Amino acid sequence: MSTKIRLQRGGRKGRPVYSIVVADARSKRDGRFIEKLGTYNPNTNPATIDLNFDSTLTWVMKGAQPTDTARAILSYRGVMMKKHLLEGVRKGALTEEQAEAKFEAWISDKENKIEGKVQSLNDAAKASKSARLAAEAEVNKARKAAIEAANAPVVEEAPAEEEAAEEAPAAEATEEATAEESAE
Repeated sequence: MSTKIRLQRGGRKGRPVYSIVVADARSKRDGRFIEKLGTYNPNTNPATIDLNFDSTLTWVMKGAQPTDTARAILSYRGVMMKKHLLEGVRKGALTEEQAEAKFEAWISDKENKIEGKVQSLNDAAKASKSARLAAEAEVNKARKAAIEAANAPVVEEAPAEEEAAEEAPAAEATEEATAEESAE
């Protein structure tokens, strides 16, 4: 019997969630499976992968063939790397300790990359949020100023100007009258 490690679709329309399963190659995509190995949720950033590492490694070592997407997921989680190292131990190219040390180094490097990506996404989200809050504060200030201008009491400056205009000719007339008196 030929077995495949593949994805089984679930979730709702437009929001898929996949189960990683071992199934007979002849069974339907969402049909019968032998064992469920984990889940894959591509809707999160970075994608969430929950995998039973030991069981998956056992199936891969027995000869179960992963599909292209399943192979990418298994490589991302290190199952294919562990298989490669175990094959090297079996052939005598490596010792068990060397293989374990290489795998631990690879895992720590991978975890650092993932953590760096998560950190950069969180920093970008915080920066975006602070920029949106600052823009919203500016809009609120502009709205407040417009409301205050609309609700401010109306000051009548036109009558004050008219009074000043009336006083100016009267002052000029008195100056002319005093100038005529002094000339006489």
